[in-house]
Amino acid sequence: MARAKAVIFDIGNVLIEWQPERFYDSIMAPADRVRMFAEIDLHTMNEAIDKGAPFRETIYAFAARHPKWEDKIRLWHDNWLDMASPEIPHSVRLLRALKARGVPVFALTNFGDDTYTFAEPHYPFLAEFDRAYVSGRLKLTKPDPAIYAYLETDCGLTPGALLFTDDRAENIAVAGARGWKTHLFDGPEGWAARLVAEGLLEEEEAA
Repeated sequence: MARAKAVIFDIGNVLIEWQPERFYDSIMAPADRVRMFAEIDLHTMNEAIDKGAPFRETIYAFAARHPKWEDKIRLWHDNWLDMASPEIPHSVRLLRALKARGVPVFALTNFGDDTYTFAEPHYPFLAEFDRAYVSGRLKLTKPDPAIYAYLETDCGLTPGALLFTDDRAENIAVAGARGWKTHLFDGPEGWAARLVAEGLLEEEEAA
């Protein structure tokens, strides 16, 4: 099988931990957090940002509609870096090892336009991708096949030349159906082993 010509990383839970529930459990009683997430759909609010809605305005408007939880909802904006953290060091090393080898590295991520720009100074590797396909900029989100098609057209590579890792099975399934090589991310060790198996890195480079 031909070697991949570009490697594509998801970001949330691949390069940066993204666990909003964990953050809220750290600043409020877990039972109250469970109740808040049951009463209001915070993940749908975040999906609107991933689709291109403005970061602060979207969260503050949503918070205003739910006065019982308003101060806590605003933290989704005000304490966002505490929620989107920490980075996953081994994954970042793999990204940089691929770049050092001359392998093109892309991002394909459900991420707000404003939030990506905000995150870049805090996570320098976000500016190191050869191409970054950010849903909030494209107004397309995974697993919509259109965002995968956009990437293919933009980079000019055939589906079989792309190796993609993501932590969500539904996102991987769409890529696989298009002919991409895929890896369901469940930790950097497994991803490192896959990159070695694909002949893209040596074992010492992937450590």
